Amino acid sequence: MFGHRSDLPLKDDASTRFLPWLVAPMVFLCAVALAGVFILSTLINRWDRDVSGTLTIEIAAAPGEAGESAEQTRIRVEQALRILGGTPGVADAHALTQEQLVGLLAPWLGNSELLKELPLPAMVDVTLQPDIPVDLDALGKQLSQAVPGASVDDHRIWLARLIGLSRSIEWLAIGVVVLIGGVTSATVFYATRSAMAVHHEVIEVLHLIGAADAYIARQFAERAFTLGFRGGVVGLGLTLPVLAAIGLGAHKLKGGFLADLSLPLSGWLAVLSLPAFAALLAMLTARATVHRTLARMP
Repeated sequence: MFGHRSDLPLKDDASTRFLPWLVAPMVFLCAVALAGVFILSTLINRWDRDVSGTLTIEIAAAPGEAGESAEQTRIRVEQALRILGGTPGVADAHALTQEQLVGLLAPWLGNSELLKELPLPAMVDVTLQPDIPVDLDALGKQLSQAVPGASVDDHRIWLARLIGLSRSIEWLAIGVVVLIGGVTSATVFYATRSAMAVHHEVIEVLHLIGAADAYIARQFAERAFTLGFRGGVVGLGLTLPVLAAIGLGAHKLKGGFLADLSLPLSGWLAVLSLPAFAALLAMLTARATVHRTLARMP
């Protein structure tokens, strides 16, 4: 493709020298948005896999001194476990230990030693069978009547809202990618039109000696491909440190909820292919622009 002889002095054309510096930030923005789509999709799948099909039974701490409260709360937990064990659709139910509860509350309340001396509520982690539906309203009423202070926390409610919000952000990011592609095409279009205006006389001479429109369009397309790829590589070079910084910052987060913000393999392939995609888009846009302009020339 790049071995054809060129009769147009496009390499010295100042009208297209700015094209790589316009393509570079567009590729950068597109790469960041595209990486966000893949990262968010990975998080959604992880939340759906880890949280879907689970429940949490919360049992308020019984009143009284710490020792008496702990004993009464233990009895309530045993009652809740018996009810859950006889409920169709419940695959497993186990109460969290005091150490696990202290570990969950310590990041918000601070002193873990002080927490061990306070009456703490109990939490029961419940795993549901995927093929047997559970009437959560009936289960909640049964638990609240048999176990004082018991309530059912259905993770699927907030998970559905979170996934809905995340999907909306995904579509917004995809829209940004499409918009950037349109802006890139418009930039190449006007750059090609400017270059054709600069070399208008040379193009007319080539027409007079019998040069086909495809021959002229190929020269502009090759030049646009080279400049687009050059700008795409620069934009990709700006993106990689940003993605590395995001992954490093997420890795330092404690708690594990957002610890994995790294790109999957498919995301890396998509991001790394952006320079080639930008070059191909520039080439096709330039070719179409030249053919359209030449068709209108007398």
